[in-house]
Amino acid sequence: MYDFAIVGGGIVGLSTGMALMKRFPGAKIVMIEKEADWARHQTGHNSGVIHSGIYYKPGSFKARFAREGNAAMVKFCEEHGIAYEVCGKVIVATEPEELPLMDNLYKRGLQNQLNVTKIGPEELKEIEPHVRGLGAIRVPSCGIADYKGVARTFARMIEEGGGDLRLSTKVENIAEEKGGVTVETNRGTIKARFLINCAGLQSDRVAKMADMHTGMKIVPFRGEYYELIPEKRHLVKHLIYPVPNPNFPFLGVHFTRMINGEVHAGPNAVLAFKREGYTKKDISLKDLFEVLTYSGFWKMAMPNMKEGINEMVRSFSKQAFLRSLQRLIPELTEKDIVPTHAGVRAQAIMHDGSMVDDFAIFSGKRSMHVCNAPSPAATASIKIGEEIANRVPDHMIDNIKKTIAPAVLV
Repeated sequence: MYDFAIVGGGIVGLSTGMALMKRFPGAKIVMIEKEADWARHQTGHNSGVIHSGIYYKPGSFKARFAREGNAAMVKFCEEHGIAYEVCGKVIVATEPEELPLMDNLYKRGLQNQLNVTKIGPEELKEIEPHVRGLGAIRVPSCGIADYKGVARTFARMIEEGGGDLRLSTKVENIAEEKGGVTVETNRGTIKARFLINCAGLQSDRVAKMADMHTGMKIVPFRGEYYELIPEKRHLVKHLIYPVPNPNFPFLGVHFTRMINGEVHAGPNAVLAFKREGYTKKDISLKDLFEVLTYSGFWKMAMPNMKEGINEMVRSFSKQAFLRSLQRLIPELTEKDIVPTHAGVRAQAIMHDGSMVDDFAIFSGKRSMHVCNAPSPAATASIKIGEEIANRVPDHMIDNIKKTIAPAVLV
């Protein structure tokens, strides 16, 4: 009998394991991951950005956890020798109608207690000589990190602390019972006093197995990237983002310096035909049927149809993708960019069509479910893990104390 069973071996699940070990020294923890290695999906396919939290509603989990998680992630990387760089970011207005939107975003950054400054076109040209813009917001706290390395370090530390790591272990059924939770997997039965679901792209399905009704469904959106050829990497000094369209739930194509020296450009945002579908050829009839028969998806899609069509055009047309990039760096040409990796964002959508815009954590009697943790979850992962550990209900704490005494609980 384990004290905690954590489903999902991405950065959020592993951070949760770390936080539980810290709060409950001596607790028996098992990590359950269906893939053969850690961080195979959202963590391993994201752009590696250490976000600031500027975009998010003041007071939200995303705003607070991104700001606090930014500092915590930098500290963790520093302490454990994981590659990172605080390179800063500029959010650029390229059209006159974007200037008031930029001002609103700047005010939000101040509300979120961030060190942000507005700069004019001359100063922008000094720090990013190849970027065209009418003005920008400078966000010095943004950076990049090796999140796969962070996840592997979390896993190693959990194992060193006595945790049980179960790779290639797929959850098939969950039953909450009086004495705990029984998890049926393809590699046998696991029993625990408390279950924590951090399954990312599969989180709503895992919650449903545990009879947790969330009122939302995960809809997968693929983000496709191009990469600047090595001879053109010098065009990007910082992270370079456009001012986002407030009526569209994604940030627009941008330039990201990667920790290995590459510069990636993107992503677009198109419906993925498979929850873990990283190419156009990846199709799951089950996953696609679920989305297309979900009324919440259509209620979300119809008002955003024009932008959605533009995203699809960018997916199939390199020239259209390039034109979006040229808004920021006009001198780019078609031969300067080549296709590279794609990621899939697990976006929760409510039945009424609203996109869940904050991290969503649901609590049951013997389980907890993280059912919306897209970007900036990697940045915020340490703080999300701590939040989950702090939410363990009192009746569970009493039971765990009996099993791990005389360890000191913190």
